[in-house]
Amino acid sequence: MTTAQERAGAGRARYTYRLRVSSTAAALLEAEWARCRWLWNECCARSMKAYAEGEKCGPARLDKMLTEARTRMAWLREGSSVPQQQLVRDFATLRAKALKDIKGRLPMRQRAGMPKYKKKHRADPSLNYTQRGFRIKDGRLRLAGGVVLTVVWSRELPEPPSSVRVYRDSIGHWYASFVVATTTEHLPQTGAVIGIDWGVKETATTTSNEHDLPHVEYGKKAAKRLAHYQRMMARRCAPRGKAQSKGYRRAQKQAAKVHKKVARQRQDSARKWAKRLVRDHDALAVADFRPKFLAKSTMARKAADAAIGATKAALVEMGRKHGRAVYLVHPAHTTMDCARCGARTKHALPLSERTYTCTACGAVSPRDKNSARVMLVRAGLNPVGADRVRADGPLVRSRREPGIPRL
Repeated sequence: MTTAQERAGAGRARYTYRLRVSSTAAALLEAEWARCRWLWNECCARSMKAYAEGEKCGPARLDKMLTEARTRMAWLREGSSVPQQQLVRDFATLRAKALKDIKGRLPMRQRAGMPKYKKKHRADPSLNYTQRGFRIKDGRLRLAGGVVLTVVWSRELPEPPSSVRVYRDSIGHWYASFVVATTTEHLPQTGAVIGIDWGVKETATTTSNEHDLPHVEYGKKAAKRLAHYQRMMARRCAPRGKAQSKGYRRAQKQAAKVHKKVARQRQDSARKWAKRLVRDHDALAVADFRPKFLAKSTMARKAADAAIGATKAALVEMGRKHGRAVYLVHPAHTTMDCARCGARTKHALPLSERTYTCTACGAVSPRDKNSARVMLVRAGLNPVGADRVRADGPLVRSRREPGIPRL
């Protein structure tokens, strides 16, 4: 059996800090982004043409295109070559993955999409710099091209960074995201294990009543303010083909601030809950649940507000950071199996039925609590009834490998 942190790969993490950007630095960053955005769109055009003609358009060809463009265009040469080269490499990686999925005949919902054009007013700036394109001196971030940025050091970097991404979010704030090599911060052993099942009424139900995560409904609480700004946007929206007014852009920014606050609240709650679970338990059996199908159900709004995917990602990253064993368990038939004897009901339980009753051993327990105990059994962390578990319900490898976590 494979744990999540063993599959996570190299020990790297992202440390993100807020930037104080002057008007001069902002103008330089936006000019650099304009060059990179043009280059990305040029790569898209070359790629589509090559694909239509049946020709190859690999990294070597794109690098040659960049060299020719910088030789021909003085405007492009004014910018640093580091973010431009990194952008070409990122484009080539995304394109290669999309072509591999197409050749592998994966279903459309599982394929990586081909890189698309970046529109001027819809794509926020994002610039990647490798080690030779930046340095940290006197507490400031100095980028290639003479851009100097003030970093709000909310915490120290554990190691010198290998790369940095400078980007602007939807409400106009600038951030620097450093990739740093990290080591595992081991916590004291507790000898305790826990099973976790995801839901909508409660975001997470565990085998311990003290560690359940209730549905806080941050989105529902902010819905009234969000609807107010969205009505303002609807009233001030300009006809198609005309530029939006200042009033529309102000309302749009206010709506974006509401969305950002809700996202941060969900992230904060998820990380605090994950840290508490990881601190109190040595091993965690987590349902490898993918809530995408809930978006097409009548519970779509409430499921989105629960942020199950973000909470699960925070839990896996926290377990990896502190060296805990996080088992991703296949969620099939967890509501039909009995955690005590392993028997399976003949018919799936309707969502309205919240109590599980085993017809074989007579065990009665709340539906979600029973599912959480099944997670422990399938992960091999609870020996009681493990010999009665069906052979088709073991721990499986997650199909989505985690990337560089944000710490």
